[in-house]
Amino acid sequence: MLRNTSVLLLATLIGGAANATGAELKLFGSITGQVRNTAGTTQMGATVLLMNRNERVVQRALTAPDGRFRFDSLTPDQYSVRVNLSSFVPAMRGNVPVRAGMESFLNIQLANLFSSIELVYTAPGQTGVLNEDWKWVLRSSTATRPVLRVWDPQWKGATSTSASPSIFNSTSGVMRISAGDSGVSSALGSEPDLGTAFAVATSVFGDNQLRVSGNLGYASSTGSPTAGFRTRYTHGTGETISPDVELTVRQASVRQRAGAGLLFGPGNAQSEPLLRTMSVKVADRKRITEDLTLEYGALMEAVAFLQHLNVFSPYARLGYALSEGDLIEFAFSSGVPALDLMGGGAESDAQDSLTGLAMFPRLSLDNGRVRVQRNETYEVGYRKIAGSRTYSASVFQDFTRDGAITAATSGGANAMPDLLPDLASNSSVVHSGNFQSFGYSASVTQSFWDRWSATFALGAAGALTATSRDLEANDPAELRAVLRSVRRPWASARLNGLVPATGTRFIASYLWTTNGTLGSTHAYLTQRWQPQMGLNLQFRQPLPAIGGIPGRLEMTAELRNLLAQGYIPMTSPDGGSLLLIQFPRTIRGGFSFIF
Repeated sequence: MLRNTSVLLLATLIGGAANATGAELKLFGSITGQVRNTAGTTQMGATVLLMNRNERVVQRALTAPDGRFRFDSLTPDQYSVRVNLSSFVPAMRGNVPVRAGMESFLNIQLANLFSSIELVYTAPGQTGVLNEDWKWVLRSSTATRPVLRVWDPQWKGATSTSASPSIFNSTSGVMRISAGDSGVSSALGSEPDLGTAFAVATSVFGDNQLRVSGNLGYASSTGSPTAGFRTRYTHGTGETISPDVELTVRQASVRQRAGAGLLFGPGNAQSEPLLRTMSVKVADRKRITEDLTLEYGALMEAVAFLQHLNVFSPYARLGYALSEGDLIEFAFSSGVPALDLMGGGAESDAQDSLTGLAMFPRLSLDNGRVRVQRNETYEVGYRKIAGSRTYSASVFQDFTRDGAITAATSGGANAMPDLLPDLASNSSVVHSGNFQSFGYSASVTQSFWDRWSATFALGAAGALTATSRDLEANDPAELRAVLRSVRRPWASARLNGLVPATGTRFIASYLWTTNGTLGSTHAYLTQRWQPQMGLNLQFRQPLPAIGGIPGRLEMTAELRNLLAQGYIPMTSPDGGSLLLIQFPRTIRGGFSFIF
């Protein structure tokens, strides 16, 4: 019986070898994978390079429409994989195992800042010399079943359907050095230009993402050290991120001005008051049904400046897919603006993420007491994608409490009480009171060429105007009395693209509204871009790589409100000037190293 079984086993092995090609032999292994962006969309045309342990490229492939790729006939060894796609940070992973007869699957996520490659599993292949028939041959004889007990312990690990990920992997980061002279103040907050920003991200035990970022330097208005640090933890990728926990601490010195006794009594050793904030954010995203998605979260921020304040800021957005390409959204935000719902969400740019780290809450003084600007927003938005064209519309209601406006003063206006020095510039901040506004917008975006698009939008929104330009006294209460909210029409055009020859990415936009208003303070929660007052330009220019240094270099330039629109000049009783500014003109630049 044993002799007959041996003959049958030998015949099976020979028959399996005759039906297998050299590329399918289980003497070799394979690597396959899929490339997606942070939103979970598959990416076609990404270049995937396979390198051996000597960093030599042995194979290359382009991803298919479903984002998949495959490398076959690989000699068992450790390999490296690198994925490149225009406008994304390259993803790199080493020590990808290839074993005989095995297939390693890679889950690749490309992003503007933190791209990653995860080894999902290592599974047996489906073809080879030794097919499954030999197992049944051995099982057919009780005399030969003990042979199955003789096995290599390493084989069990090789055939496992899951792999234990290392503690830390897929580490990447960015460092940015700013060359600007001032920061940005807007209705959303103050963004001091601190000089140096950095961020590092790594995967912890697979799908757990840990990100640490910082922004530090010297505030241009005070020359004092200013810093902000953030730690963020997320679990999952794409639409499966849950939860998202973030801890942020910031500290900045506020420039002391003439009349500092309003802030500190004589003889106080503290010449420059410190603004300290600490915030904790918890966010989540749930797919309730196939067509219904809920994003929600809350930010608790503690502010210490002359006194202690606590701000609780919940937000939520409910999206319902009416059909393929049709989406209606309902959004709510209270307290400080919900940056997670503004702009592109998970697809927001890396530079914007670092800028948000430096964004302090808008503070002002009301009768010597510190106030934090709070915005309560209700918004309904609709978006339809029809081929290369996207239509969107929104209706919103805003309630602004303890509003803060940037003001440049001269002459007697400098003596106005309750002028708080601005963190981001040499100007001041004045308390503007409470306002309510209603607005609407509609836009159409046309995509053309490769990564080029043009947007035209129009609508109406609440804006601040002054009923009188002449103040009878340097009294902030009188200033608040002449300010009122009005609804004004606006129109905006935006063009962004990528220049193929140089790799330059740019965004140019212009927003027109009627003269004599400060411009809309609404922060859109359902639209994919935020219209900005006046003429705005942003440039991002890749630099030639320096030999031996991984990653890429990039120069950035940002010019906001170049034509200085949306300014309201006012006159104090003694002829001094008070210039109210909602969106100051700003010119900034920087240098980034992304790895």
